[in-house]
Amino acid sequence: MAPFSSLTTTLYRFPLHRFIAKPQFFLSPNSIPFQLSHTHEPKKFSGFRLFSMASEPKELPANNPGLTATPDPATKGYFMQQTMFRIKDPKVSLDFYSRVLGMSLLKRLDFPEMKFSLYFMGYENTAEAPGNPVDRTVWTFSQKATIELTHNWGTESDPEFKGYHNGNSEPRGFGHIGITVDDTYKACERFQSLGVEFVKKPDDGKMKGIAFIKDPDGYWIEIFDQKTIGTVTQAGS
Repeated sequence: MAPFSSLTTTLYRFPLHRFIAKPQFFLSPNSIPFQLSHTHEPKKFSGFRLFSMASEPKELPANNPGLTATPDPATKGYFMQQTMFRIKDPKVSLDFYSRVLGMSLLKRLDFPEMKFSLYFMGYENTAEAPGNPVDRTVWTFSQKATIELTHNWGTESDPEFKGYHNGNSEPRGFGHIGITVDDTYKACERFQSLGVEFVKKPDDGKMKGIAFIKDPDGYWIEIFDQKTIGTVTQAGS
């Protein structure tokens, strides 16, 4: 095996353009697809860094400035529990999340004095939920990755109500949630038959095999399956 210094020397002999990625298309909340372009000449690579990056996982703290290597023990037990969407009409949204996406209503909370209701949707087995209302709330808040649909009373019948910002138009911010399905193409055929609005169908753009749909309030939902997501994202892995 050649000494490390020889390897470094060999790497420098390659034309620099060999290590510059060609512009490629990727999915983004800003546009689908958008083009990643290179407008500045890259700095000269370190031979050690090229060797290091090829052998190190990209997820290491050394490759991600700001990433804490060891979480604070005080955060042990923390988990991602909910994402909240404000909705215009619960009848329409509950139909979409239950009939179209197959979720169940885990818990409903009503606050008459403040005139709003919360609907917690998810993929948990509601047969396991406690019968006591308070205990069911605690059970619901112990589940991972739920959707909290927030309805401010009256928006469903207010002709002046214009809807909520979904984060994908200016000013951009929130992007989307993601749902894993058994087969992206079959799921999208079903979505299309149900009249679901698409942002991106599986064969649109450069990244084949994943899709984006909209819920009734315009929030984006990414659709993918475990059989193809590794291949679709291989270039970025």
